[in-house]
Order: sequence, then structure tokens, then C-alpha cells
Amino acid sequence: MVADTIQAQDLGIADRNFCVLDFLFTIPQQAAFFVIRQPGNTPYKPLTPLKFIGKSETGDVAEPRVEITASNGETVEVRRVVVELKTPTRNGDKHLILLTNLPQETVDALMIAKLYRGRWGIETAFQKLESHLNSEINTLGYPKAALFGFCLALVAFNLYAIVMAARRATPRAQVINDTVSEYYIAQEIATNTGGRLIAVLPSEWTIFAQASSEELGSILLNIASHVDLNKYKKHPRGPKKPPTEKNQFQGHPHVSTAKLLKAAAAKAAAAKAAAAKAA
Repeated sequence: MVADTIQAQDLGIADRNFCVLDFLFTIPQQAAFFVIRQPGNTPYKPLTPLKFIGKSETGDVAEPRVEITASNGETVEVRRVVVELKTPTRNGDKHLILLTNLPQETVDALMIAKLYRGRWGIETAFQKLESHLNSEINTLGYPKAALFGFCLALVAFNLYAIVMAARRATPRAQVINDTVSEYYIAQEIATNTGGRLIAVLPSEWTIFAQASSEELGSILLNIASHVDLNKYKKHPRGPKKPPTEKNQFQGHPHVSTAKLLKAAAAKAAAAKAAAAKAA
């Protein structure tokens, strides 16, 4: 269990799936700390009024102190950090609410909001691992094989992150953030690495193995400044069209029997009137 791995002075940052009452009580009992997103159904009792703390990158931050009661009647006092988001989440949430037992005199609410944003960054990295680098291969049925494949994807992601950092360190950083597709860059690494290893002599790679951190950084920045970004342009999709309503009469509009009989009767009456007029 996750609770068994917690040690004193640890700080656990987790999403709302971990906001279980027993878990919130277990962590302080082990002299550890948490920053966990609160789902809407977590019961609590306000102890202080909501107080505005300041503005973060994602929105205004406020905080009250609240009391949470466990199923056995035990209570614990925690901080409830509320971030009013400038932009709603993809699920439509307008507020990000965090529960934490970090001491207020040591860590303010703005820092807590920043720490949680870092967790979102890690979550995004795992999404890229799966979508860009195929870290979850369905055909690897053996657990050790799947774990090995995932570890290889992590190594590849470290290299990928260095490439992206070098490109963002150039004067074209904003262009890269706005128009360059990270997926296309990952595909470039995956499809062309084998060819480069064949075409480039092993001696040519020596400079990367022997260079210091400063020298390697300069080399990467020099290479990044000559990359043709047009090869990796994003192709954002247009606005989604509203779905076409489907029914069993698609392509053959349904008409009621009464309407058909009425139309047939009118046609017959018109024909009879025309015949009588002709006679």
C-alpha cells in the first residue's frame, strides 16, 4: 500500500483520487505532509473565513482553515487552498481546491499552488511518454517486458527533453511553444536515429561523450539554432462540427401514414376534378 511507503518529512502531492479520509489521517500520523486535490464530496467544517492570499500564474489564490472528521470521529485541522482558475480545466472545473497540512508559517498558499502545478507537469510528461514514445505497448504481455519497455521510454524521454530544452533556449522559444509539434519531433527521433547511427561514424560521436556540461550545452544550442522548424509545424484541427442527428430514417425522411393518405386523396380529387372539367 502507498501508506506503508510514507516516511517522516515526506511530502506527497497527488490528485483527488487519493483524497480518501483515512489516507489524509495516515500521513500526519507518520510525521509527513500532503498536498492533495479535494473532490467536491469531501466533508469539512470551515474554521476561518476565506482569505485572499495573492495571484498565481493560473489564477487568484485564497485560503481558509478547515476541519476534517474521519469515520471513527477523529478530527484533523488542515488548510484548504482555493485557486480560482483563469482558464477552466478540460473537465470544466473553474476552481482548483487543495488540502494540505504543510505549516502556514513555512509554506504559503502561493507556493502550494505552484507545487501542484509541478505535479500537472509530471502528468503531462506521462501523457507524452504514452502518445509520443509508445511507453505502453499492449503486446508486451509479460510484466518484466512491459516494465523494460517503459524504462526505455523514460530514457528516450530524457533525451527528448534535452532536445526540447535546447530549442527553447534559442531566441525562437516563443515560436517553438506556439507552432512546433512535439509529436513530430518525437517521430523524427524515432524514425531517423537508426539511419544516423549507420551514416555517422562512431568517431563523430566522441565529442558528445567527452564534452563537459558547458561544452555540450553550447553544441546543442548551436545545432538548435539551425533547425528548420517548418518541418515540425503543428496542424491544429478546426472547430468541431456539431454531430449530425442519426435515426432509423437517415436519408429517407419519415412521413406519417395519415399525411400520405391525405396527399393521395387530394391527388385523386384533383384528378377527378380535371376529368370532369374535360368532359
